[in-house]
Amino acid sequence: MNNLSLSVAVPFYNEEQNVEEFYRRVSVVLKDLGKSYEIVAVDDGSRDTTLAKLESIHERDKNVRVVSLSRNFGHEAAVTAALDNTSGETVVLMDGDLQDAPEFIPNLLAKLNEGYDVVLATHDKRRDPLLRMFLFRSFYLLMDRLASYKMPANVGAFSVMRRPVVDILVSLSERNRYVAGLRAWVGFRQTELVYEKQERFAGKPPQTFRKLLAMGFDALFSFSYVPLRAATIFGLLISLGAIAGILDVFYQKFISHTAILGWSGPMLSILIVGGGQLIILGIIGEYIGRIYDEVKHRPYYVVSQKIGF
Repeated sequence: MNNLSLSVAVPFYNEEQNVEEFYRRVSVVLKDLGKSYEIVAVDDGSRDTTLAKLESIHERDKNVRVVSLSRNFGHEAAVTAALDNTSGETVVLMDGDLQDAPEFIPNLLAKLNEGYDVVLATHDKRRDPLLRMFLFRSFYLLMDRLASYKMPANVGAFSVMRRPVVDILVSLSERNRYVAGLRAWVGFRQTELVYEKQERFAGKPPQTFRKLLAMGFDALFSFSYVPLRAATIFGLLISLGAIAGILDVFYQKFISHTAILGWSGPMLSILIVGGGQLIILGIIGEYIGRIYDEVKHRPYYVVSQKIGF
């Protein structure tokens, strides 16, 4: 522990066009605060010159510390690695694409000083394509309905946290992580502060649809048992439907004598029941797969080098 006042934890993945501008803007803000600080930058296995640029920045400014991961482990792993290597009493968590404006950091810190332990930067507008906005809103709505506790909507990584909160977050050992959900789960005194999410300074978002979908599944299955319960209810409904169908067959065969010979009815029943079973098995499989990940106890990420620690 270096007795630092403030740490900025930021992951980068293929952000060579944004690194220098991010450093310029965030360093101006941090110097104006007049506090001791560090910037913990994590390179998540970038394939461009992101790591080289971070190393160059460290040579000019020893307050910048770099963690290089051995390959691309994903955004949540990079965020975890950044938090793991902070030492400040207050930690700012943000992304490096400048959609999280560094100039908003003083506002978050001022709110934190009102007696809170966590301040979340929340936004009511997204500067994204319509499909992406729809998917994000659907995700937050789904999590609000299905999570076992209150999950804040329209929040991402951008936040400030006191050291006790960060210490608890880094002590959690689960592999399928959704940091925003874990941050809400730990509790403490939390509040939100509205800001306008900016457009990317340059480049394309590294979070592809497939990665966002995987993160959504991790969030859903890590923080809610509702899918399992829904599968049980679905199975019960199919069973009740099958019983009703059997009674109807007996009625048509022995009482009304209107039974129609053929195979369409049995085939339809088989397809409905079989499809329901596959859905239920898929939901159970999602949970079992996550249990399997936990049992293996592999590290959540692998560090290839650290610079400036």
